[in-house]
Amino acid sequence: MSRYWSPIVSRLSPYVAGEQPRIQNLVKLNTNENPYGPSPKAIAALQAAADDALRLYPDPSATALREAIAVRFGVQSDQVFVGNGSDEVLAHTFQALLKHDKPLLYPDITYSFYPTYSRLYDIDVVEIPLDEGFRVRLSDYDRRPCGAIIIPNPNAPTGIGLAVMDIEALAAAHPDVPVVVDEAYIDFGGETAAGLIGRYPNLLVIQTLSKSRSLAGMRVGFALGQRHLIDALERVKDSFNSYPLDRLAQAAATAAIEDAEWFETCRQKIIATRDRVSGELQTMGFDVLPSQANFVFTRHPALSGAEVYSALRAQGVLVRHWNKPRIEDYLRISIGTDAECDRLLEVLKTLATAG
Repeated sequence: MSRYWSPIVSRLSPYVAGEQPRIQNLVKLNTNENPYGPSPKAIAALQAAADDALRLYPDPSATALREAIAVRFGVQSDQVFVGNGSDEVLAHTFQALLKHDKPLLYPDITYSFYPTYSRLYDIDVVEIPLDEGFRVRLSDYDRRPCGAIIIPNPNAPTGIGLAVMDIEALAAAHPDVPVVVDEAYIDFGGETAAGLIGRYPNLLVIQTLSKSRSLAGMRVGFALGQRHLIDALERVKDSFNSYPLDRLAQAAATAAIEDAEWFETCRQKIIATRDRVSGELQTMGFDVLPSQANFVFTRHPALSGAEVYSALRAQGVLVRHWNKPRIEDYLRISIGTDAECDRLLEVLKTLATAG
């Protein structure tokens, strides 16, 4: 009964998450989850934390986790902010840093939570079109007055990344506005901009443990930036929820960050499978964008995206499709295990031959 709603509710178009169906033997390649489990050290830490201490509130500052992240990236712990998934970190960032008198800039094809947050927080936005190859053109940002910029690197759903020198150029060209780099997929082929935060007081770097560290089920994300940016995020967080990360999440995330060997092994397997899948798709006649993420963005020139999506689903293979201008014929395919990707390729080969 919408008469009880606050006025803003009817104006919202909520983010639509990837489907999570309960279907046996489904090859699930639609939500960019890691096909390999988390570090055994993370599971052990989680199990050890599941004790009588759960009756107590968790550390509101997540001190041990922030210190582990600081060591990993060579920053100070007070330059680290943690939250309940990078989506919450992004939500606080939009509210704390991205609403100004001039508009926020981000790509026209990008993570679809950005428009959602912009509507929720009533942020004026200008979407900057990607070029014909679905790449970010930095010159398009330099020509526009703005109050803030957010760029995913690599971009989603395209998977195309920017070099760290490009991120530095963007931050340097806009010294008076916040520049936020969303690095959810950076570990699959890109170079993090974390090393730049000491030189650029306007730069905030956001990452997640959901993808490369296989902790999507724990919901842990973090941001790196100079102290004044982190302070802004903490002010918003502590006005909303002082305890966003529970004891189990903090324990598992800390161990996952510290287990560099497991992280490296899993990400290299995903990179190798992604490159193999990209090559085989191209051999079948698919157009494949160059990906630095744990997914590929692809289309077949003779088949519509909706047609391929439906045919895959009918064969028990689930991928992601958006019925949106410019990308309606593309599919985003998460990289699974080699066996899962072999099944995907088997079905697509039949479709491509028939098409």
